[in-house]
Amino acid sequence: MAKSNSFNKREVEKKKQEKRLEKQKRKEERKANTGSASFEDMIAYVDENGVITDTPPEMKAEKIDLEDIIISTPKKEDVEDPILNGRVEFFNSEKGYGFIKNIGSTDKYFFHVSNAPAAITEGNMVTFELERGQKGLNAVKIVLVNKKD
Repeated sequence: MAKSNSFNKREVEKKKQEKRLEKQKRKEERKANTGSASFEDMIAYVDENGVITDTPPEMKAEKIDLEDIIISTPKKEDVEDPILNGRVEFFNSEKGYGFIKNIGSTDKYFFHVSNAPAAITEGNMVTFELERGQKGLNAVKIVLVNKKD
């Protein structure tokens, strides 16, 4: 019985050795095949229809006028700020600020007493314009609306 075991071990070793040699040959073949491939053979191109091809696209030279090139962002046109209507939701006269709720939407805007008339109180109907502040839009140029019942 001991002989059959050792014979089997030799057979297994031979098979392992054959597999190693075969693997080594395949590795050498891959190296030989990839070594001949150039970088150009590996490049793929995408044509104007989005199809991947191995041929480079034809270059079409377009004439570009220097005046058509825009280097910076276009200047904003001066658009007058719309005058909005609202109601003073909160006003703290001690600290000098408050919030106006726009009638047309549910947005609330901060205002400082320096941009409001002196007689402003909570519940007053006002017209105002918006200006970008440090923390968002602020109500400026606030005018009280005379409410006639």
